[in-house]
Amino acid sequence: MEFDRRDPYPCYARARESEGLTFVPELDAWLVARDADARAVLRDAATFSSAGAMRPEAMPGPEAIAVLETVPSGRPVVLSADGEEHRRVREPLVRGLSPRRVAAAVPFAERRAAELVASFAADGRVELMSRYARVLPGEVIGHLLGLDPADVPAVVQGSYRAEELVFTPMEPDEQVAAAHEVAGMKRLLEALVRSRDGDPGDDLTGEMIRTIEPYGTLISNLQNLLLAGHLTTTALIGTAVLHLLRDRGQWELLCRRPELAAAAVEEAARHEAPVQGFRRVATRPVTIAGTDLPAGAQVFVAYGAAGRDPAAHDRPDEFDITREPARHLAFGHGAHACPGAQLAREQVRISLVTLARELPGLRLAEPARMQPNLIHRSPEELILTW
Repeated sequence: MEFDRRDPYPCYARARESEGLTFVPELDAWLVARDADARAVLRDAATFSSAGAMRPEAMPGPEAIAVLETVPSGRPVVLSADGEEHRRVREPLVRGLSPRRVAAAVPFAERRAAELVASFAADGRVELMSRYARVLPGEVIGHLLGLDPADVPAVVQGSYRAEELVFTPMEPDEQVAAAHEVAGMKRLLEALVRSRDGDPGDDLTGEMIRTIEPYGTLISNLQNLLLAGHLTTTALIGTAVLHLLRDRGQWELLCRRPELAAAAVEEAARHEAPVQGFRRVATRPVTIAGTDLPAGAQVFVAYGAAGRDPAAHDRPDEFDITREPARHLAFGHGAHACPGAQLAREQVRISLVTLARELPGLRLAEPARMQPNLIHRSPEELILTW
């Protein structure tokens, strides 16, 4: 079954209609495409391990590895840990991203959203991903961590380079350049930790310092948080705006009724999951959807496919912000459900409200091309006019 990373939905549809699970060679994994099957896998963390949840698709060479070894690292990290180890590194994230802390960050996000839109409102044209969608989430997670605002651009750039290093084939010299940017990001995180000097503080960084050790594991989890904390939100801002503008009626409805912004966020997440899925590894022989899997079998739990499952969602391929907000899997399910989901929702909601209020005449200037990336699915560029 052919799998196109720029448009995986035809493959998802065929997999949902097939009996049992479908093996996809391009993923080297069994595709879990139905909502019910995906929930069953995600609920059973003992049978389906998260080890290798983001298995690299491109391996850095020895020169790049040598650069990365100059900065601390350690395991476990929350995304790929299981059992008690997972609970230990997840708990400070849950506390650090509590409803109270998210609510406290909303005024900062609202102010920065308004300032960013104002910075290009007089231009009549903008590439939204670079001027807004890749900026606001990095600033918000930097604010929550207590990073110096001057360091946020380098941290954001290092996050993208970390993703490219393991998912994009590159020549050795480009790998080394990316590795230097990743190492620079981790040194900024080290400086953040050292700046606390025995007083962790009452913020997200403080929660992690007090709970996660040894030091290398702390730095790795801070890096993991940074990547998850803004790349996913960036992707969802891009796809939400894209789908609203593809259907003029949907955009105009949002402009008339900004109270629909929260529903629009849920519909965007269901319709185009920003993280299309994660891998799991069977720890024992198991049967899913009638397919017998041996221990060690790789599965790809496709949140993006589950979001368009007609057994779970009425008119699944239609983008409709007036539908009752769906019970979707875009932010995961079970033990590994995203602890930052509410923070992401608030930022996308704020973005939609701000853009609709300030630039109601927004239109797509050019067709958008999606990145060939299942981890953070978003437009490569989003060029808009008004």
